[in-house]
Amino acid sequence: MDNTMTLFPSLLLVAALSLILLLLLHRTAARRKLRLPPGSLGLPFLGETLHLISAYKTENPEPFIDERVARYGSVFTTHVFGEPTVFSADPDTNRFILQNEGRLFESSYPGSICNLLGKHSLLLMRGNLHKRMHSLTMSFANSSIIKDHLLVHIDRLVRVNLESWTGRVLLMEEAKKITFELTVKQLMSFDPCEWTENLMKEYMLVIDGFFAIPLPLFSNTYRRAIQARGKVAEALDLVVKERRKSEGGERKNDMLAALLEGDGGGGGFSDEEIVDFLVALLVAGYETTSTIMTLAVKFLTETPLALAQLKEEHDEIRARKGDSEALEWEDYKSMPFTQCVVNETLRVANIISGIFRRTMTDVNIKGYTIPKGWKVFASFRAVHLDQEHFKDARSFNPWRWQDSSATANSTSMFAPFGGGPRRCPGSELARVELSVFLHHVVTRFSWIPAEEDRLVFFPTTRTQKRFPIIVQPRVQAV
Repeated sequence: MDNTMTLFPSLLLVAALSLILLLLLHRTAARRKLRLPPGSLGLPFLGETLHLISAYKTENPEPFIDERVARYGSVFTTHVFGEPTVFSADPDTNRFILQNEGRLFESSYPGSICNLLGKHSLLLMRGNLHKRMHSLTMSFANSSIIKDHLLVHIDRLVRVNLESWTGRVLLMEEAKKITFELTVKQLMSFDPCEWTENLMKEYMLVIDGFFAIPLPLFSNTYRRAIQARGKVAEALDLVVKERRKSEGGERKNDMLAALLEGDGGGGGFSDEEIVDFLVALLVAGYETTSTIMTLAVKFLTETPLALAQLKEEHDEIRARKGDSEALEWEDYKSMPFTQCVVNETLRVANIISGIFRRTMTDVNIKGYTIPKGWKVFASFRAVHLDQEHFKDARSFNPWRWQDSSATANSTSMFAPFGGGPRRCPGSELARVELSVFLHHVVTRFSWIPAEEDRLVFFPTTRTQKRFPIIVQPRVQAV
């Protein structure tokens, strides 16, 4: 009896080790049979996931990818949040994945994001419905709409928000407020009010839950996010119902009006579909753009020559206009160096680090076979920060975009807004918002950092302390 009890733990250990060995051998055999790219798939998925999370707590934006690319090459297998995944840091492979959306690959994201956005969000839609909604979104964020309708609101809301800036400012919070107000105006024609402020508070809780464990019992963050999502949906649902009641009145020129009309196709969308769609668009127009605004100012602060040249460009524009005169489309188109700053901020910051897809069938890429049902992750950040594609890739250098030959060579590697059928439909709108924001910031203020802050990259790209700055009015501002 005693001998048996003594041997039992040893037998369990041997059994466990044998099971792990068989699992590793099975995966190795499967990889050889399917010709999967090399990688760390043999590691327990929990360990691999924890490795990834801990890596992104460092200042190096791609420690996980750097290590894996050096060891396995630009395409490798790994685990991401418990699922076997092919990870691509190769621009040709990424382009192949993006261009074969709906044929070889389909959109697939972690359960927490899917649950919080809703099944009818643009991020999760597929097939003809996605094409229809993507086209509709592009029609409300194209150059002509921005020029004729949105630019005046963007300029006004940026001005109004900057009027309250004094002393110590948390730039990330101010940028979030601006972009949320802009997005709500575009989607539903609401100006800033108590209702929009309350909606924004709930919305921030929703976003906090995107990368939490999607189990309310074990995650307070996710539980709060689900509750906040319910409040957001309820508030938007009331707006949709009120607008339906007033359909015979004056038509508003916003996204909600187009959704209620069913894109002119005669078959309108349900309230649930519209609410999910609005929830997702608020994410797209709010979180990413506000982070880009913040990091553009941070990078410029750390690059005085770039900031001086940007100020010169915008001082010239402001000198042609009165102090209270709004920017016009011609002014936006006369900001060449600003567009270099925008491009470089997008390249270095990589707010959207990459995209998840799932294989719809066995897929052959570069001599490897990815099994049906596997996830793939196309990393934009890994390409943008690769020294082979961009000289001194991890340095903020907006002048690189003034070199026409370098720009022509790099544009095929530059995908901050994705590509293919799911390319971000609001890319031009984001550029305009950032350009207008930078114009008013650099012509109105000078600033210094209030304290040292740094970037972190997990679960999303942001600054640790919301980038606090001390602002004061520019004496030379017109």
